[in-house]
Amino acid sequence: MFDALQLTRIPAEDEALRGKVRALIAEHVLHRPVTERVRSWMGIDADFSRALGAAGLLGLTLPVDYGGAGRGPFARYVVVEELLAAGASVGLHWIADRQSALVILTFGTEAQKRSYLPRICRGELFFCIGMSEPEAGSDLASVRTGAERTETGWRLTGQKIWTTAAHLCDYAIALVRTSGTAADRHRGLSQFIVDLKAPGVTIRGIEDATGHRDFNELFFDGVELAADALLGEEGAGWAQVNAELAFERSGPERIWSSAVLLDSWIGHLKQAGADEVRTERVGGFMAQLSALRALSIAVTARLAAGEQPVVEASLVKDLGTSFEQAIPAAIADDLGGHPDEAVAPQLRAALIDALALAPAYSLRGGTREILRGIIARGLGLR
Repeated sequence: MFDALQLTRIPAEDEALRGKVRALIAEHVLHRPVTERVRSWMGIDADFSRALGAAGLLGLTLPVDYGGAGRGPFARYVVVEELLAAGASVGLHWIADRQSALVILTFGTEAQKRSYLPRICRGELFFCIGMSEPEAGSDLASVRTGAERTETGWRLTGQKIWTTAAHLCDYAIALVRTSGTAADRHRGLSQFIVDLKAPGVTIRGIEDATGHRDFNELFFDGVELAADALLGEEGAGWAQVNAELAFERSGPERIWSSAVLLDSWIGHLKQAGADEVRTERVGGFMAQLSALRALSIAVTARLAAGEQPVVEASLVKDLGTSFEQAIPAAIADDLGGHPDEAVAPQLRAALIDALALAPAYSLRGGTREILRGIIARGLGLR
């Protein structure tokens, strides 16, 4: 059921983190070209990940006992917002900090928490997501990858796709079937922590239109897993993954993907001159950004209250990615409409990259069709 979101403000103690984050950004990020910063989500910089960990800016919501800062979701919100707005390279630590650590904290054993969480907080251990499969996409209930019991644990067989940065990560948290068939839908699903260097794991890259390798296919050919690779309860994977998706879909990462490109274009307009049409377009983007940010903060407040706003997070993700995708297309239309206007090569190259990346915005974290189905059910429309 969908509940009305209440607008709120980020607490002052969390807002105070912005200065610390901006200092790191000034040191590690702002000197980089816009062509690199426009790929913030996919940017790889192990040194920067470790610098964030050393500054106490990873694992902010994790307990101090596990290496975290013991703070609430708003602290992480502020840090992520600053990083994405500047185009920082967050691709390595991104998923582990955003959701894998929280899933392990919520459902993992004490041994799993002690093993993984402190290293995530230090920016030393990286995770990817093993959810989507060929012919299944965002319909996670129809996964076919399976794990069967053995004398020593489990044997994993199957395939995952669209696993961001898998070739650079240490582990994947994979949603697999431990009983029944794909026809059983939600029943019989479980989550496992899979060592990506284990025998039987093959990682095959998927290049995008610009030649970058961000996505991967994962193949599991009889991968032997110890008993302690199971995350949470056997058969409880559907409930666990839904809790995980609320973290993945609700934050500022669903709003700011095109921010660096937007800033670069506005800088161009300041030099080239902005007529009424251009000024109105910029104002429209700012108004949308303000509204989406308010929605995202409201969902974060629900998370901070210990709730699982799955429908509300899906709404923010659907609206946010539509906004992110609209920006590169609108900028391309604008620049194309002024063919005699000099455009900086960096802006032109960044725009080409953003146009190639933008279709993925509505794929990662759940396709638009799946999200709208969740929203429709929450509104009682289906």
